Amino acid sequence: QVQLVESGGGLVQAGGSLRLSCVASGRTFSSYAMGWFRQAPGKEREIVASKHWSGGITYSADSVKGRFTISRDNANTVYLQMNSLKPEDTAVYYCAAGTTILGAYTYWGQGTQVTVSS
Repeated sequence: QVQLVESGGGLVQAGGSLRLSCVASGRTFSSYAMGWFRQAPGKEREIVASKHWSGGITYSADSVKGRFTISRDNANTVYLQMNSLKPEDTAVYYCAAGTTILGAYTYWGQGTQVTVSS
């Protein structure tokens, strides 16, 4: 059974930092992109960043470029370092895995809440 488990969310003041972690189990994700999505109240879910393990291709949304960094140190983990956080970054953040960065994502975690206070 495939599982993706996120950790690292929480409450932080604007300008602060958080690091999200996601560990996958149940299969090897060496041929997958693993990424982060977020969904704020009343808004659609959006991709934040993603990184393919094979080839190392990385994508980041314009809204987080220069502030968030995605990394993977093995095929089954993905991290999101979030710096200079803004109140508009408040959302539930989901870890996900899919075969291509901008394609459909097959596996999803339960989500972790990130709240940025002003």
